[in-house]
Amino acid sequence: MAGGWSRDGAVQDQIDASVEDEVKRARSQLTRGESATECEECGRPVPEARRNAIPGVRLCVECQAALEKQKAQAGGINRRGSKDSQLR
Repeated sequence: MAGGWSRDGAVQDQIDASVEDEVKRARSQLTRGESATECEECGRPVPEARRNAIPGVRLCVECQAALEKQKAQAGGINRRGSKDSQLR
């Protein structure tokens, strides 16, 4: 059910397009190729089990966790969507 001047199903089309864009973005960030034997950040060895589990891995677990934490802090998405939640 669309409102205003939009056609029926327009909201769902927009949701589908947003999901598709996010899936493409996530897939583009997947690692590929041969895994590194040493972490590119700290130089510590990357465990063989990690290299086998994640093809193309470049970082050790600790450096990967730090990178993901940094990315999470940098991007703030207001998933609630209301102006009130932005003011709190």
